[in-house]
Amino acid sequence: MSITVAKSAGFCFGVSRAVELVEQAAKAGKQVATLGPIIHNRHAVARFEEMGVRVITAPEQAVPGSTVVIRSHGVTRAVYQRLENQGVEIIDATCPFVKRIHGIVSRAEEEGRLPVIIGTRSHPEVEGIAGWCRDCRVFETPEELETWAKSGEIAPDQPICMVCQTTSTEFLWKMCGKIAKKLFTNLKLFDTICRATESRQSEAANLSSICQAMVVVGDTHSSNTGRLAMICREHCGKVVLVDNASELDAEFFRGVHDVGITAGASTPAWIIKEVNKTMSEIIINDAVQEESFAELLEQSIKTLNTGDKVMGTVIAIGATEVQVELGTKHTGYIPYDEVSTDPSVKPEDILKVGDEIEVFVVRVNDQEGTVQLSKKKLDGLKVWDEMAAYAEEKTTVEGTITEENKGGLVASVKGIRVFIPASQSGIAKGGDMAGQVGKTVQLKITEVNRARRRVIGSIRAVNSEARKAAQEKIWNEIEVGAKYHGVVKSLTSYGAFVDIGGVDGMVHVSELSWNRIKTPSEVVKVGDEIDVYVISFDAAKHKISLGYKTTEMNPWNQFMTNYNVGDVVTAKVVKLMTFGAFAEILPGVDGLIHISQIADRRIGKPEDVLSEGQEVQVKITDVDAENKRISLSIRALLETPAEEE
Repeated sequence: MSITVAKSAGFCFGVSRAVELVEQAAKAGKQVATLGPIIHNRHAVARFEEMGVRVITAPEQAVPGSTVVIRSHGVTRAVYQRLENQGVEIIDATCPFVKRIHGIVSRAEEEGRLPVIIGTRSHPEVEGIAGWCRDCRVFETPEELETWAKSGEIAPDQPICMVCQTTSTEFLWKMCGKIAKKLFTNLKLFDTICRATESRQSEAANLSSICQAMVVVGDTHSSNTGRLAMICREHCGKVVLVDNASELDAEFFRGVHDVGITAGASTPAWIIKEVNKTMSEIIINDAVQEESFAELLEQSIKTLNTGDKVMGTVIAIGATEVQVELGTKHTGYIPYDEVSTDPSVKPEDILKVGDEIEVFVVRVNDQEGTVQLSKKKLDGLKVWDEMAAYAEEKTTVEGTITEENKGGLVASVKGIRVFIPASQSGIAKGGDMAGQVGKTVQLKITEVNRARRRVIGSIRAVNSEARKAAQEKIWNEIEVGAKYHGVVKSLTSYGAFVDIGGVDGMVHVSELSWNRIKTPSEVVKVGDEIDVYVISFDAAKHKISLGYKTTEMNPWNQFMTNYNVGDVVTAKVVKLMTFGAFAEILPGVDGLIHISQIADRRIGKPEDVLSEGQEVQVKITDVDAENKRISLSIRALLETPAEEE
């Protein structure tokens, strides 16, 4: 049998920090209490009780003058204020990642946004987050979120700010984010999952998929540990959740060759060590030797040397330096002048407590237990590696146009100056190049010369790719009757060419209007945005025939909807004939005033009374819908007063 202990098993940064703060306060001889169990592990809590640390459940239970430690889950603003009113020393051990969420929901409320929290309602962390805003919503599942969003209680354009519990799963967060993006138009998403948690869960998934059995160590009441067990069961048929080594059963592992061990964030290292020791004894009984937990622990200890690249977590931003937790006995710090290559950038602008960053080891002082670090040096090395990778992989990157010069544009990409020749700017010759300054653009890196510190980019390449993708999409999905919102690109004597998203279609002049028009310019002009539909297409020849006029635009339909026999309307005489006059009621809809209906007396010809262009009051006397003929009468209006008298 072989045993593999997950590297991430045990205390996370936030829990480790909280435990250390309690230990320091107790060893200093202070009268210490924790507001709630400092971690979800009864063994650790019992050990603190032996050190004189008691657990209180409400601020009012605190003794004035004593020290109260707020656990890593954090508390509400109201609870914090109640502690202050008790006259106690407060040690805030709230995890920096959780503290960040408090700030997010608090600022969101100030901005008029409704905070939405994805997590377990009864979890202390979620209760604490909810307490940093006056009003919020908490949802445990995507279904709950979707039901609420569609209930009518909330408007689709309501400003929303969405965060999640630090121990939430990536799958749950992505599902909720997908629903929120679909149903809310004014949404801000903050991915607040603790990456240490994500890493632990990912490692548990990988380990359980290659082991025949898994041991999950932790308190059964811990949601973090419970979720680890659930993830392991998705990949492994034999999973056991134990509180300590005494709960292990040798029979459970009979016939198993590979065992994995992981542990929740609230599980002390000594409990994991005991579990591993017991598992090793099981192996010894089966005449199999295995590496001990102590040896595995020794392997995990980091040694630091000048020139190393290491990962760390920002734990404080001071007046002159940024403190970084490296996971070793050393204290890491970055002097302000080693944070960024841009001297105008303040550390707090680009870093915040809880950020995981990669840094360069400048100097190690074992005597003082400190490590001088540099973010600037590493960023300088990494950014050129990234530029070379972007060029090789033809990656689309984002940049900001900083200036225009005679040859083209200059963009800033991750602090690197990228020259974009005018021919690659995506702007037509003679176009407004200066108007691009200050804009954020998508571009591709086409050339990198480290020796000359020169980088060339192209916006045109991105536009070309986007247009090609749009064309493929249209030709894959196009069908007769499909509707598109397009832009008029050019006009000819026989119609208008419309860009419907990378592909041009032609609207024949006869399909532009129900009225008689001579040129397309009577209806549209270049640059107009119009809605069109597909009449026919030839994919082989890449030709599309589009229509613009619709049934709703048909003048005859408008007439039938808005006018009835007996209505009196104002009409314009458009043509005189020997038998009467045609008068326009609506553009495209004419009615006939028979010569007998022009006057209340006999007339020789229509022009004796009417002239083309004259507006007259007429009465609609008959409508032949089948043949689209309308009969009008002026005489009917002239006779009415006499009949009434």
